Amino acid sequence: MAERQTLNQELSQLFNELWDADVNRFVPGKDYTISLQGKAGFVQQGSNVARDNASESLFCNVNEQRLKNTKTYSAFISLLDNYETSTGTAELVTPEEITENNRFLDAVLETEVMKLTHQYLVKKKWTKPDLKDFKSQLYAIWFHLYSRQGGKGPDSCGFEHVFVGETKRGHEVLGLHNWVQFYLEEKLKHIDYKGYVARKKKSRPDEDDQVLSLQFSWKGLVKPVGSTFIGVSPEFEFALYTIVFLQSNQRVTRQRVRIEEYELEIVVYRHGSCIGTAYPVLLSSNNEDLY
Repeated sequence: MAERQTLNQELSQLFNELWDADVNRFVPGKDYTISLQGKAGFVQQGSNVARDNASESLFCNVNEQRLKNTKTYSAFISLLDNYETSTGTAELVTPEEITENNRFLDAVLETEVMKLTHQYLVKKKWTKPDLKDFKSQLYAIWFHLYSRQGGKGPDSCGFEHVFVGETKRGHEVLGLHNWVQFYLEEKLKHIDYKGYVARKKKSRPDEDDQVLSLQFSWKGLVKPVGSTFIGVSPEFEFALYTIVFLQSNQRVTRQRVRIEEYELEIVVYRHGSCIGTAYPVLLSSNNEDLY
C-alpha cells in the first residue's frame, strides 16, 4: 500500500518529457473552452437518474480545423464509429477497419511522444527495438478483441473501452475516458453533461485544468464519475497507458505521478495480455487552494 502511494519519480520525469513533446495538445482558452457549471449530484448505484446541474454543454467550442488537419486526431476520429458499443454483442472487424487501425498506429508512431516512449520501453526491455515489432505489440494490447461480458463472441478491446466507451446490458456506461469522443458525442446530443465531480467536498476545478472528473449520461445511461484528460493528444494518452500497462503483470496497476502541476494516479486494468481499461485520477493540483 505504501509503495502504491509513493510518487514515481522516474515515470513523473518521463511523463513530463512526453507532456512537453506533445505538440498536438490543445491549449485551454485558445484551442477550446469549457464551461464547468455546477457540481454533480449523488447518483445511487445502478440508477440512471441524475440531477442535471449543467444546463449547457461542457465544451463551448473546439478548434475543429486542428482536429481535421492534425494527422493523429483525424486518424483517431476515423476509429470511433468502428464498434458495437453494447457489450455481449460480438464485434465484426472489417478489412477497412483493420486498415484504419494501422493508419492510426502509423500516425502516432511518427510523433515525438511515441518515439520517446519507444526509446524508454526498449531501454526497459519491455519492447523490441524494431518499430514493426513495437507496432504489432501496440496492436495486440489495444485492438485485440476479447470477451468482456462472456457473450457469444469477442465483444470488446482496450481501445473501444477507453476511447470510445461501452454500455453494459443497457444499465451502465463503461469506459469513455477521452475528451475528443466526449466532445463529438456531446455535439451530436448523445452525451448530456451533468456537472463536475470535485476531488474534495469544497474543491472546484479550474476551467484550464486538463484533468477532470465528470458526470454525464450517454445513450440514456448515467456515468456517475468519469475521469479524463482534456486537450491532450491521442498519442499522449496512448503512450502513458501503454507504459503503465507494460511495467506490471498485475490485474490492476495504480501509478502515482506528477505531470506539470497535476498529481495524478494513472490507473490501468489488465484483461489478459490486453488493456481492460485505463484512466487518470486527479489527486491534487496547484489550483485547488484557490477554491
